[in-house]
Amino acid sequence: MNMSKKYDAISLGRGQDKKAMNCINENAARGGWALLMNCHLATSFMPKLEKTVDALDDSNHRDFRLWLTSMPAKTFPVPVLQNSVKMTLEPPTGLRQNVMGTYESLEWKDVEESTKPDAVKILLFGFCFFHAIVQDRRKFGPIGWNIAYAFMNEDLVVCRKQLRIFVEDYEEIPYKVLNYVGAEVNYGGRVTDDKDGRLISTILKTYMNDKVMTVGHAYSKSGVYKVIEPGEKEDYMEYIKNFPLNPEPEAFGLHDNAEITTNQNNTATLLSNVLSMQARSSGGTGKSRETIIGEMCKDIQD
Repeated sequence: MNMSKKYDAISLGRGQDKKAMNCINENAARGGWALLMNCHLATSFMPKLEKTVDALDDSNHRDFRLWLTSMPAKTFPVPVLQNSVKMTLEPPTGLRQNVMGTYESLEWKDVEESTKPDAVKILLFGFCFFHAIVQDRRKFGPIGWNIAYAFMNEDLVVCRKQLRIFVEDYEEIPYKVLNYVGAEVNYGGRVTDDKDGRLISTILKTYMNDKVMTVGHAYSKSGVYKVIEPGEKEDYMEYIKNFPLNPEPEAFGLHDNAEITTNQNNTATLLSNVLSMQARSSGGTGKSRETIIGEMCKDIQD
């Protein structure tokens, strides 16, 4: 909206309260955008933010907007949340959607400019697939991870940058280094359970080894997920579109029975959500509970 020159960003934290208030007041007066990032890190500032938002009215410039970013936090003011237009960013569910989302957001020019583009393309696909696997394993509960970790896109971005550096700086691809920085440093920094630490190292070795340089090398027993000929971004996206919509547990290195627990949990969640939306009681001459449910069913069916 041509506001790139008319916005100010403040990353909240200790000692940033005054700067944040100045940022809001200045932009409210001149019609700019104020962006306050990481509100979850500024617990003491949240009450002041709530008062400030309450005081905003039509006297401010009509182009003024206040943007707030935060992880889920109990300290974030509920009234501010209720009065805001909300956008949530979370990893897409499903292996295909996850890998596809990663490739859609890739800057392919960085890959093409590499001195060893083919090696980077193959290993980059491995890292993207690994990223989707470790995120989607959470749906298997304790079978997937002892602790459900929130792996972020930033972890993959760092791995991607390091991948190009290490591949270009060494004559031979340093798989040991890539495995260490990926599983122990970037992703492993979030892992607190020692068994999960061993698991994530083992998973990454599936995608970072000398065998993956062979076109057709399979990442799992089924052979559905494999190394393809290094090509353009569109070639990879076309290949990803052919992934199964509901991947088998073998894609994650798990037994078929692992999906039983997942399906049971999904069913229980679906049913509890349906029950929570039902009318609890009816009073006076209003519609009965059964009538309301019947109408909802018909509406959904239509």
